[in-house]
Amino acid sequence: MLYCIGLGLSDEKDITLKGLDIVRRAERVYLEAYTSILMVSREKLEEFYGREVIIADRELVESDSDVILKDAISTDIVFLVVGDPFGATTHLDLLLRARSLQIPVKTIHNASIMNAVGACGLQLYNFGQTVSMVFFTETWKPSSFYDKIRENAKIGLHSLILLDIKVKEQSEENLARGKKIYEPPRYMTVSQCANQMLATEELRQEGGGCPLNINYRYRQMLTLNSRS
Repeated sequence: MLYCIGLGLSDEKDITLKGLDIVRRAERVYLEAYTSILMVSREKLEEFYGREVIIADRELVESDSDVILKDAISTDIVFLVVGDPFGATTHLDLLLRARSLQIPVKTIHNASIMNAVGACGLQLYNFGQTVSMVFFTETWKPSSFYDKIRENAKIGLHSLILLDIKVKEQSEENLARGKKIYEPPRYMTVSQCANQMLATEELRQEGGGCPLNINYRYRQMLTLNSRS
């Protein structure tokens, strides 16, 4: 069976008791390590779980998932995810692949940023569409987030914006040449996100990136992160 287990948002002790029991008796345990960041190291997890944890990078999960799913039809394999297992489409894709191979799948849920944002003092049911902010490049500056924020604002809803991270990513040049040379990790900051929103507002001037709204929302989320 493939178990997809959420780890929560903070440290090694956020895992549920049910999830911990499964982790300790499974044949293999993988940790997805590119869509979110856990506040502790793999070594800390291994010490608490009392077993080896295998890092699963983007290439392994998206291109070599057969390695993860090997023998899962007859043994227990665990796929650990920071937050809740269904926080990224990649995780759902892995589960669908498993089911296509007749591998039983079970999900153990946990807290995610989607519900922890309530610590800002904003009611969860007053949030609209969640959007993602990716790193802009010289040739790629997507602005779909802008339209969704405008739609949320028009009906009086808050916007939760998820910030980009780049872990074990290749440059366009190395990717084109087939060279497995990876760029240093990058984690978008609140100020980088706000600057990109302001740049998009300056370009479009449709009221989807009001500076006051940006500062309020992001300062709230920064405070939440610093106290966790």
